[in-house]
Amino acid sequence: MTLDPAGLVTYANGRLDRAARLRRDPVRLQTALTAGQTEIIPLWRDRCLVADGAVVRLGGGDGVWLPATVDAGPFFLGLDGTRPVFAVDLSGLPETEALRAAGADRTRDVRELVQRLDPAEAALLGYARGLCYWHRHQRFCATCGQPTRLTEGGAARECPGCRRQLFPQISPAVIMLVELPGDPARCLLGRHAGADRDSFALLAGFLEVGESLEDAVRREAFEEAGVVVDSVRYVASQPWPFPSGLMVGFFARAGSEETRVDGEELLEARWFSRAELRARRAARGRLGNPDSIDRLLLEAWLDAEPAGE
Repeated sequence: MTLDPAGLVTYANGRLDRAARLRRDPVRLQTALTAGQTEIIPLWRDRCLVADGAVVRLGGGDGVWLPATVDAGPFFLGLDGTRPVFAVDLSGLPETEALRAAGADRTRDVRELVQRLDPAEAALLGYARGLCYWHRHQRFCATCGQPTRLTEGGAARECPGCRRQLFPQISPAVIMLVELPGDPARCLLGRHAGADRDSFALLAGFLEVGESLEDAVRREAFEEAGVVVDSVRYVASQPWPFPSGLMVGFFARAGSEETRVDGEELLEARWFSRAELRARRAARGRLGNPDSIDRLLLEAWLDAEPAGE
């Protein structure tokens, strides 16, 4: 089976050195922030700022990094070679003021732009988006309720009251291609609530407390589609900063073709042969979402057998 995660897993394979030692040196960080070679990525309410179709990147002397609110940063992302890279969150400003400050003409979600970004830039913008979101939503300590403060260049926050250290929380989710062996082999796709009548996708779901990734695959397949899975194999993972997820992809094998949808998350479950999926790909131009790991799983499953199957 051919797998090419580097080519198909969007938001992964970033080239930044996250430079943990530099994070912990406030003097060096301040120097880096104003250096001429420094790059600063401004965002506004999880959206990129765009000028003439290109994502705005500012220099260290441009001044827009001055915090618009107490939680605006700047947040140190890492080193691109020797160039320090920061993100700043302009969400505290009205959109028109944020555009003016950054020299931008519009805001766009990174998912709208991703198909024309190179992999490293997509990874960088996803990283910046997720970190800015976390800081906006971690302003108070969950233990004692006091306002928290930025530490380690934005890699963490700290409560001055109870001294609790806070780090960005990642919410892992599993996504699975369930195969039914046979002649021909088929894979399971579901039509989710709210989707078009002929829109089918892989099953997926979040981990629960006390659950392994493999356990989550089995549970989700059974809860959503009534399918009993008897083997699970890891394929690849994908950062999913919308806002703070990690998608973990698996192949799984079903013991029988019986399905029973839950009627809430999943309205219909169907088994598709490779020939049927290739026909859908030809008609639609692609399988799966352009920036999601579901594309890797589907394409890898198709590649496991020649087109003449």
